[in-house]
Amino acid sequence: MNIEEWDEYRYVEAGIEAFLKEMEDSRLKKMVGHVCHSGGKRIRPIILLLASEICSGSCEKSLDAALAIEMMHSASLVHDDLLDQGLIRRNLPSAPEKFGPSRALLCGDYLIARSIEFISPFGENVVRIFGKAGMDMAEGEVLDLQLEGEEFTESDYIECIYKKTASLFAVSASIGAYSGGADAALAGRFSLFGENLGIAYQIVDDVLEFLEIVEGKESKITSETLPMIYMKKMSKEEAVQKSIGEVTKYVRAAKEVLDSLRACPARDKLFRITDYMTLDLLEKA
Repeated sequence: MNIEEWDEYRYVEAGIEAFLKEMEDSRLKKMVGHVCHSGGKRIRPIILLLASEICSGSCEKSLDAALAIEMMHSASLVHDDLLDQGLIRRNLPSAPEKFGPSRALLCGDYLIARSIEFISPFGENVVRIFGKAGMDMAEGEVLDLQLEGEEFTESDYIECIYKKTASLFAVSASIGAYSGGADAALAGRFSLFGENLGIAYQIVDDVLEFLEIVEGKESKITSETLPMIYMKKMSKEEAVQKSIGEVTKYVRAAKEVLDSLRACPARDKLFRITDYMTLDLLEKA
């Protein structure tokens, strides 16, 4: 699937380039540019734009919200690399490795501040759930750190990856719905879609890392993952298969939500993204 050919991807890329062009501080611009240009498919902001389209909105009116999501996501990657002592991300030096921990931290802080500026015109309700997602992400990282060396159960893992990863997928979909004119009930369905997709995606990512077939990423510190938890009570092969079974469960739940939404090309793209981020990646396993 060539997401780079989608109009939604082009809108996000153009928005990022315009944002970088406006930056005045050359040193900060260099760091932010490195983070923003380090690859990635812009999945979260694209989900937001597609959700808006399903609800009769437009890419033009929702673009700043999509950029807010991308800035928040980029900041989380910088902070994640600081916590995990990440060396390589997407086949490039991580921000802490390239610029040093102090400068990388400030770069992440700048991206968060800019995300707030981007999201602010979308109203109190959207700003509130956007802020809640940011708090969830921080709480997930703290949960991960607190449980280091302690008993880490399957329920701990699901709570952790919901907050660290799935919360931003969920808020991307729900903010997209709101920006397209949806009411709270419909936005809640989009949030549920994003939550299930985000959990499935993170389990897939952890399975691939567990099997040591993840490319382009290197960290000194790794978190405990679902296959590692399962392997305490079963063989490696059984742990992987059980983890894949969980992926299938969450993918099914995400698609059930999509089935309940208005049929249109944007919904078809969300189906394709769901497979692309989960089942298609598992073909490497």
